[in-house]
Amino acid sequence: MPAEMKGDLRPEVFRFAWGEAEITTILEGAVQRDSVKPPFCLDKSDADIAAIGAANRIPVDAMQHSFVPTVINTGSELVLFDVGFGSGGAGTGCGRLAAQLAAAGYAPGDIDVVAFTHCHPDHIQGVMENGALAFPNARHVIGRREFDAWKSGADIPSQRDENRALFFELIAPMEERLTFLEDGDSVTPGLTAEAAYGHSIGHMMYRLESGGAQFLVWGDVTNHYVYSLQHPDSTVGFDDDKDAAIATRKRVLDMVATEGLLVSGYHMPFPSVGYVEKTGSAYRWVPASYQMYL
Repeated sequence: MPAEMKGDLRPEVFRFAWGEAEITTILEGAVQRDSVKPPFCLDKSDADIAAIGAANRIPVDAMQHSFVPTVINTGSELVLFDVGFGSGGAGTGCGRLAAQLAAAGYAPGDIDVVAFTHCHPDHIQGVMENGALAFPNARHVIGRREFDAWKSGADIPSQRDENRALFFELIAPMEERLTFLEDGDSVTPGLTAEAAYGHSIGHMMYRLESGGAQFLVWGDVTNHYVYSLQHPDSTVGFDDDKDAAIATRKRVLDMVATEGLLVSGYHMPFPSVGYVEKTGSAYRWVPASYQMYL
């Protein structure tokens, strides 16, 4: 009798100690896109994209896009970076942060700080549930430039009109309770906000320093481990300021590779933790394996 096929099974929660902190990445969900271009490689031909896919053994007629918030326990505070789609992701394969937090051993009320990298829907939509804050005990922090850009609308591209309406629904009403950050500001001891503008107008990333170890939560500095990370000069449709995003990608990738930083990326393949290695004039993603457990 043939054995029963059980279907795909994939890890969804990943945790390790780093310095004196504890870092958890959570697969909030994933969606399949039916094309690479758009959103990626807008400046490349179909032949170029086919060659890139073949060199990396990935298809070019479809791709999977993952959404991975990071949680850092600094030893004194529990910090959640971005909040996913929330219940707005139901039925799409996303919106599973609350369930995955529970699997990781956390309750929404345990979160002390919610730190936004930026205000695109997959990073803010889960901030409210049933008309109340999803993380009721947390202080919420965001880049000042990011908040002001969405509020004024002056530099927000027209493709983000629905996104801006979501900002006014979810984030603008929180203005009086938000903590606003500039480049270099401390979020909590050992955790610093760093400017990474371009993907959104005021996009922030966050650097942890703990027990002699460093870790970078880079949000959406790159949105794909091949198509944008290996080709940082390539235009990405998701980026709100495309020239600034390219400059930021090149700067951050060089910094991460030069400093040997371990990073988490919101859209990197789960568990979304790894290093960046220089390869001539370009870069490649090196997924973390067992080094944090030794």
